[in-house]
Amino acid sequence: MSHHKFLFSLLLAIFAIKASADTGPATFYNPPYTPSACNGYQNDGVLIAGASSKFWNNRGACGSYYRVRCLGSTNEFPNPCTGAEVTVKIVDYCPPPFCNGDINLSRDAFQRISQLKAGRIWVSYDKI
Repeated sequence: MSHHKFLFSLLLAIFAIKASADTGPATFYNPPYTPSACNGYQNDGVLIAGASSKFWNNRGACGSYYRVRCLGSTNEFPNPCTGAEVTVKIVDYCPPPFCNGDINLSRDAFQRISQLKAGRIWVSYDKI
């Protein structure tokens, strides 16, 4: 394969990965972060999240890592995003009707990408 074809293929692969991110609303929950649906009382740190039914997959999401980026507000809160991204581990389930988003971030993870006062934001999230 020529050098140019390889670079072109690599760029296509990168764009395909970027295009695969899901988007939807995110919320947050406050500590304590245990127990969790995936690991009981195990301490999984603070950069964690709960999966909604959209991708929970009967505990199949447990232990998966997602890169999450704030896209904007779901309400009238102006400019909630910090410009950062965060990687979270799925350790919990956010069941309906209590889940108000696709992904329920820990407070620590949420405040890395958004002002807490926003409460609920639009995000992109992709499995890594």
